Amino acid sequence: MFQKILIANRGEIACRVIRTARRLGIRTVAVYSDADRHALHVGMADEAVNIGAPAPRDSYLRGERIIEVALATGAQAIHPGYGFLSENAGFAALCAAKGLIFIGPPPGAIEAMGSKSAAKRLMETADVPLVPGYHGESQAPELLKREAERIGYPVLLKAAAGGGGKGMRRVDSPAQFEEALAAAKRESDKAFGDSRMLVEKCLIHPRHVEIQVFCDNHGNGVYLFERDCSLQRRHQKVIEEAPAPGLSPALRTAMGEAGLRAAQAIGYRGAGTVEFLLAADGAFYFMEMNTRLQVEHPVTEMITRQDLVEWQLRVAAGEVLPCTQEQLRIHGHAFEARVYAEDPVNDFLPVAGTLAFLEPPAEGPHVRVDTGVVQGDTIGIHYDPMIAKLIVWDESRPRALARLKTALADYRIAGLTTNLSFLHALVSVPAFGEERVHTGFIEEHRERIFHPHAADTGTWLPLAALALLLERESRHRPLNLAHEDAHSPWQIPNAWRQGAPRLQVLDILLDGEAHRVSVEDIGEGSARRWILTAGERCVMLNGHLEGHTLHAATDGHWRRLRVARIEQGLTLFREGAVVACAFARPDWGDSGNADAAQGFAAPMNGAVVAHLVEAGQVVAKGDALLVMEAMKMEHAIRAPAAGRVTEFFYRPGELVAGGAQLLSFEPTP
Repeated sequence: MFQKILIANRGEIACRVIRTARRLGIRTVAVYSDADRHALHVGMADEAVNIGAPAPRDSYLRGERIIEVALATGAQAIHPGYGFLSENAGFAALCAAKGLIFIGPPPGAIEAMGSKSAAKRLMETADVPLVPGYHGESQAPELLKREAERIGYPVLLKAAAGGGGKGMRRVDSPAQFEEALAAAKRESDKAFGDSRMLVEKCLIHPRHVEIQVFCDNHGNGVYLFERDCSLQRRHQKVIEEAPAPGLSPALRTAMGEAGLRAAQAIGYRGAGTVEFLLAADGAFYFMEMNTRLQVEHPVTEMITRQDLVEWQLRVAAGEVLPCTQEQLRIHGHAFEARVYAEDPVNDFLPVAGTLAFLEPPAEGPHVRVDTGVVQGDTIGIHYDPMIAKLIVWDESRPRALARLKTALADYRIAGLTTNLSFLHALVSVPAFGEERVHTGFIEEHRERIFHPHAADTGTWLPLAALALLLERESRHRPLNLAHEDAHSPWQIPNAWRQGAPRLQVLDILLDGEAHRVSVEDIGEGSARRWILTAGERCVMLNGHLEGHTLHAATDGHWRRLRVARIEQGLTLFREGAVVACAFARPDWGDSGNADAAQGFAAPMNGAVVAHLVEAGQVVAKGDALLVMEAMKMEHAIRAPAAGRVTEFFYRPGELVAGGAQLLSFEPTP
């Protein structure tokens, strides 16, 4: 076994590898960019070395620099994690040339599966079923369009060299093809340095089922069953589970054996994942093989009771596989939810900011949290916006799902927008509990998933008002005690007036929406009460704040909520809902032209990728004008009406702050 390894990655996967290495007595070397100087994985490793500027191309994609660090620190092997250099055949070959073990498959296997087109031709010879499509070498746009028409719309454009949804676009008609192809090629080139495309038939509402395979250097291979990854947004998974619900033993075996044939056809070694589309009639089709450890590997670990990172290390060190196929068993059921800094309501755009409050659920035999951040860390624009992976396990799918809902409700983050409420609503859809999953699930149940129970003002406005009043008093109390006349009415924030009701009118922001209420303060001491009036409704309030817990009663209905104090106000958490609230800031006339700021403002911190039109060019409503990119995701800015762009304020490649005006536009009269 190795004495020291270098981990050529960051975030939660780097931390994950470090934990297993430490348990096995292996010392670890971390690498980090300038942006990650204080990151969790840096502090966890035995050694850490800076490798460059924040942008991945200047740090985590610098293969030669990473190998220099490995040699200088005496590491014997490099674990690439996933993403970055994990599926880079050139990097794997360079490791071998420098006498380092690459903890992954041989370069030939990466190359064989690195091109989706070549991989599909290879799978055809290995008797692995394929989705109808075009996997040829010619990339002439007119040929690709003809092939799409031959296959029949809708089709998927997919990056021949990639995965993870990067460089993928669904095209429903010939009119959309050119723009979708240009966007997919740009994204693929940025992510993988390769803009080649393949075209496939887009199956309607299939399931996405993948097989975990493992091979060693001694001719042994096994499959560790399957994962269902059908719940996706932007072609990226958000909920995964193992085993896949509703698979018969015969279908499970057939898919597992097909996945193993795919791996053995390319002389595979180490951990790999063979991804299939599963149709309603039980037919399954090869999509791609990921020649690395998958993000969702923990659900396989939970149901097989195996540590897949340990398997990777042992296989790379020349040992035989720890188990035979006959020894592997499925134990219970597991789910993984990916927690992201993103805004589901705003088309899942990534969000940058500080984790001002971070309270994960308690870990134990049934709950696991894989993360690379702690409270106070910043989610920046240079890397994927994943905050953590929440994994739960129990003896059956219904019991595991109940644990998942509870754990999501107990996961509390404030300071930036996350997808936690979305995830809780998603797994609470009855059809999910009934195992009716497919890749179009989110769209099919969109109304139920995106119905903002958190915006139920009848429930949340009184709770927010009470929390804000109690928080304001708690901040004033130390000032009162320090004042020479602590009982002066001028020092008591309860709207006291001589000979008049203690009445105040407040403007409360609830998830950014202003609500005007009146609050009358009645009673004293333990009998303290407030009467809140909002429109025609009156509510009696009382309660108290205890640390981060609000004990609240509205008309005698007691509730207990967690509360986070952040610079902008308070964030309330209850039953999977997350609500931000604050007293509205008075308008001092410095807000500027709000309408103008809405026009062509950058939806996020990021960089301008391309101008799609020239300044002065006449465009139609809906035309894409400019493309921004942040956190591995592109976003097109479109014309709201016919007109022309008069000026671009940022050149391609320039960084842009969220909210900044990108261009000026003159609509056609």
